[in-house]
Order: sequence, then C-alpha cells, then structure tokens
Amino acid sequence: MPDQLHADQLHAAQPHAAPPADPGPRVAQPPSDPPPRIDLADPAFWELPAERRAAAFRRLRALPGPVHFTERPQGPLRGERGFHALVRHADVLAASRDPRVFRSAPGVTTPAPARWVRLLFGDSMVNLDDPRHAQLRRIVARSFTPRLLARAEADINATAARLVDRVIAERPADFVPAVAAQLPFQVICAMMGIPEQRRALILRQIDRASAHAGVHRSLGARIRLPGQGLRALGRMQLLVAELGRERRRRPAEDLISALVAADLDGRGLTGRELGAFFSLLLVAGVETTRNALAHGLHLLTVHPEQRALMLADPERHLDGAVDEILRHATPIIQFRRTLAADHQLGATRLARGEQVLLCYGSANRDEAVFPDPEAFDITRHPNPHLAFGGGGPHFCLGAHLARQEMKALYRELFARLPDIRATAAPEITPSSFDHRVRSLPFTFTPPERD
Repeated sequence: MPDQLHADQLHAAQPHAAPPADPGPRVAQPPSDPPPRIDLADPAFWELPAERRAAAFRRLRALPGPVHFTERPQGPLRGERGFHALVRHADVLAASRDPRVFRSAPGVTTPAPARWVRLLFGDSMVNLDDPRHAQLRRIVARSFTPRLLARAEADINATAARLVDRVIAERPADFVPAVAAQLPFQVICAMMGIPEQRRALILRQIDRASAHAGVHRSLGARIRLPGQGLRALGRMQLLVAELGRERRRRPAEDLISALVAADLDGRGLTGRELGAFFSLLLVAGVETTRNALAHGLHLLTVHPEQRALMLADPERHLDGAVDEILRHATPIIQFRRTLAADHQLGATRLARGEQVLLCYGSANRDEAVFPDPEAFDITRHPNPHLAFGGGGPHFCLGAHLARQEMKALYRELFARLPDIRATAAPEITPSSFDHRVRSLPFTFTPPERD
C-alpha cells in the first residue's frame, strides 16, 4: 500500500530483516532464464491457482538472479517491453530504498497512465519522484494534526461498532460489501469531510471504476472499461474539487480543509492535486484494507488453532495476527520501478531505462527471511513483511491507519460474535496488481437479546 493516506508520525517503524553478510566481490551475471512454463508477463499466469503461482515464485527465488520477462506489444506502434522480476525480500528492499536509481515515474502500475490522463486528472503521488513527490508528501503529512489524528482513531472505533450493530440487525450474507468495504470507506470519508449525503454517489463511482478489474475480461468489458473508469474518476474529482472550494471559503475540522489551507513552500494542494490525492485514498486506502480484512476472516476461519490463540489473549496476539494477515495476503502484489541509471543489483547488471517488478507477494514468502513461509502463524517474530512497501520515500503513509482499522474491526467482531466465520473460500479476482476479494460468504450466531 505505498503512499496511501496517513502521516509519517502515525506509523511505528516496521522491523526489517538484516541483509545477508556480503560474501565479497561478485562477477556480474546476465539475468537468469525463467523456468519453463513460468511467464509473469502472461495474464494467464495470474489466473493459475494460488498454490501453483506460489510454487512458481519459489522456483524463481531459487535462481541466481532476477529473471527478465518480455511483454507482448500493446499496439501496432509499440515495441516489445519487459521487466526484471525482483522476487527476493532483499532485492525488493534494495530497490525500494534507492529512489535515485529506481524511479516511480512514469508509473508504477501496468499500463502506466497516459500523458493526457495525467494532464487531465493530475499525477498520483505513487507515480511521482522527488522533489515533487517530497513536496506533496510534506503537505499531506503536515495536514494530519494531532487533533485530526485523535478524531480519526475515535471514528475508527465508533464505525467498527456501528458496522457490527448493522451486521447483527441485518444478517448480510457477503462480508465484503457489508463489512470489509464499509469500514475503510466510511473512515476515509469522515477524515476528508465528505458529507454523508454524498458518500453513496462516491461509492457508486468506485464500483463502476473497478467493476471489470482483473486480468480476465470479456472483449466488451475491455472496450467499455477505459471510458467507464475515466468517467467515474472524473465525477469523483469534480465532487472533491467542489468541496475544496467550499473549504477554502468556510474551513472545517477535516482533512480537505487542512490540505487546501496548508502553507508549505507557499501553497496548499490545488484542486487537481486534491482530486488525485482523494482518488489515491480510495484505491490505496479502501481497496487494500478491504481486501486485507476479508482475507483475514478467511485465514482465521481455516486456521482455528490460530483463531483460538488470538481470542484467548487478544491484547497479546492481535497485533501479530494483523501483521501475519498482511504478510500472508499481501494486498498489493507488485509495483514497478524504472531505472534512472545503470545499476548493479547483487550479481546482475541492470541498464538505464529498464524496468523492474517489485514482487511484494513473493518477497513476503522468502524462505531466507520467513521460516516456513506458507504457514499462517500469528506469533511469527520478527515479521518484516513488505505489505506496506519496502521502505524509502514511498513507504505507505497509511500503515498505521490500516492496522488500526483491522484491529478495531476484529476486536469488535470477535468480542461480540465469537463464532463469526467464513463459510467458503473467498472469490478472488485474478489480477497481477492486487489480491482483490470479490466476495466472501460468512455466518455467525446472533447474540441473545436481553
């Protein structure tokens, strides 16, 4: 979840595994050849069962260096492109913490945003490099005042309680839209100062923009998606820009007011920058936390011994459970970086202009860092997972907020509905970008009425 939505002062420093001892000078090697039938550039790979993809990444981690994958041309005027897959924990850390060489522009996702889209809607912080990235990040970080942060934490707890009240009263069948999606969305809207009457409209735009996400889409969906997604994005940005103009005239105690009034380097966020930031919040802050919450309920259902351990002493084990859910589920699967200069990464020589793929999901299963990495163990310590990125300037601004939301909801759910559980495996949207849960059926025993 790099560059999501919270201030640097919110998150506690995350421990990281010490790098292995340097064995001395090494001779540069070319990229390793991929094992047969493993092609991370082929959308079909991301539709394979999870265990087959995990086995493929184990084989890639065992190779002496990063593998280069060639992507198919995306149009008649575009040549072949490709990327080096960084699948080891140490390599992802090294690339994340060297922004002078591993640059985020022109984009960290696939495909990178078109220039006209960036001009129209503004650049997301996740796609920017310093000094502009640092400037925008400072504006956002300084807008999170102690008072705003205290109100956010109180709102998280109150929202979690209201959601459990509603679950008990309405008995919904799908955990994702009823619970997992609602908590981060309502918390972010409250922080930003989005009026209650406008939230339903924004939620509809999010649903329209992500309705056909994934690697497997029909021809009709592929044709409709770009226009549909951009229209939804445009409507959201117009709404937030309007709120920004209102807050400049009549400030309130919310994040929009702080962002438009911030005085850093002589300015606050422009209307377009505010819209781009809000769009990032909705994707990074809502979607990733939503998916982590859903994966967590499923993991605690299929690992009853870990669930029992957490329920026996939540004050001791809840933090560990949240971090292990984040490691095991890894809501963001990968981001890209583009090399600004030739670079030696371990024994492999990378050239200026080439791209690397930071494979967070694979790094979080690296046997060199995580003993028995496929096991779900809430007592795992240390747990230097990369669910929030690998450090550096793009380390997730929302790390602390995401943890707070997960802890608040699980604490409320399991205290009031101790037998809540998933009744089937989550329905996953095949994707090379995020570990998206489309639906998760669940059940519980309602508490007895007084």
